[in-house]
Amino acid sequence: GQGTMPRTIQYSEKYNDDMYEYRHVILPSEVARMCPKNKLLSETEWRNLGVQQSRGWEHYAIHKPEPHILLFRRPLGTDPLTGKVPETFKARQANEQVVEAH
Repeated sequence: GQGTMPRTIQYSEKYNDDMYEYRHVILPSEVARMCPKNKLLSETEWRNLGVQQSRGWEHYAIHKPEPHILLFRRPLGTDPLTGKVPETFKARQANEQVVEAH
């Protein structure tokens, strides 16, 4: 219920698989109310909500049961200052997409 909502934006520890690092961000109820519903947020949109994290994080999934939890991912090796994705990652992503097409 309402009692469990944090008063400030909370950030999880990062975790990763072999392609992405991930984290989730928990919005307090006042912020969650301003959050556009059922859409993935652009970097500008989540920054406008007050979420502060380095460049390159992508809001990639909506957690339907708990829409106040934003799920983010970022390709491993992304430059946190520029948000630039490493070339090696782009190559791997392209390879994976080719495989999936069969």
